[in-house]
Amino acid sequence: MDASFTAEQDEIRRTLRELLHKRCGAEEVRAAVAGPAGHDPALWAALADQLGMPGLALPEAYGGVGCSVTELALAGEETGRTLAPSPLLATAVLAAPLLLALGTEAQRAELLPRISSGALTAALAVPGAGLATALALTGDNGGDWAGGGRAGGVQARRDGAGGGGAGSGGDGRGRAGWRLYGQVDQVLDGHSAGLLVVAAHTGGFARSRTLLFLVTGDAAGLVRVRQTALDATRPQARLELRNVEAELLGEDGADGADGAGRSGGTDVLGALAAVGDTAAAVLAAEAVGAADRALERTVEYVRQREQFGRAIGSFQAVKHRLADVYVAVQAARSAAYYAAWATAHGEKAGGLALAQALEALRTAAAEGIQLHGGIGFTWEHEAHLYFKRAAGDELLFGPVHRLRAHAAHMARLFEQKEVAV
Repeated sequence: MDASFTAEQDEIRRTLRELLHKRCGAEEVRAAVAGPAGHDPALWAALADQLGMPGLALPEAYGGVGCSVTELALAGEETGRTLAPSPLLATAVLAAPLLLALGTEAQRAELLPRISSGALTAALAVPGAGLATALALTGDNGGDWAGGGRAGGVQARRDGAGGGGAGSGGDGRGRAGWRLYGQVDQVLDGHSAGLLVVAAHTGGFARSRTLLFLVTGDAAGLVRVRQTALDATRPQARLELRNVEAELLGEDGADGADGAGRSGGTDVLGALAAVGDTAAAVLAAEAVGAADRALERTVEYVRQREQFGRAIGSFQAVKHRLADVYVAVQAARSAAYYAAWATAHGEKAGGLALAQALEALRTAAAEGIQLHGGIGFTWEHEAHLYFKRAAGDELLFGPVHRLRAHAAHMARLFEQKEVAV
């Protein structure tokens, strides 16, 4: 592999860093997360208009830039440095790839250009606390995470009594409509997204299977409540679906799907797992950017803070602690870059890279708080924002030990082999 970046990739990183440096300082971040959208709409418009961030990894045929996961990961690294709150993760990393992989040509043509332009934001709604499992990061995404049987999670049925045919409660395009019931917690940017991609069970108890459905943000019967999250820079919402009209993502067959969780012959669970590996690579780069910035701020502080007549950064013990953090961050950066390259070439390394990056971020943020002394524990200082990002990401996509355990399981690392005697 060629470990060097192209001139275009370096330009994406440089331009994005300059924009975020001007418009996404600590005070701007606090003001953005306190707003109704949970992010700065003006900054999101700038990211879309000037840099094409929402469509960075989407094909040019749908208004995208046509780049790979590597460019998306580099963008994630820069947004992670400033903890910039934006719908980039929910829209471009989680929802858009599912629309591209599973959607019909009509659905892609209608939705993806609007996402690429930044006019439409989207969110992936996975019932319960199973986002990491649904994305196959911490376990097998067999579908149980969506709420099985006759109760729990989100249930889907065809519109009309007895699940009628195409003319029964359809959407006006010859397709049978669907209705969703249930509740989804911890939906990233779910309170403000214009489009929701909802995972739901259908088929009852005997033929239960997980499918994805499209729900507009203003659908009747949809209640969205913004939740208080540990990491305020990743706003989350609770969705209540009360007989909400929905459209199946993908081709709608005679019964909507077969018994293997396939819609129109497309593997829904496989698509979720593929998106999970891409998301892990981008999240790893994000965590590396945040860890690198936390380390930079700590180094700046220990050079200025004096104790016993000298800067505390000159003490050998402080040097050793920061050197350990530096090594952890650089190792995590190498893993994140490799994961982005591997994902773009059909290999899977996102889970392990994410584990290493989250561990590096947690270490960098914790050491930053400790070495800042009393001010590091205050709400006024930004050190706690990085620590909360580390803890929040582990709650959503980890924890680290489960990410590593699942990667080892998938690689059959500890599988016993029979030895011929």
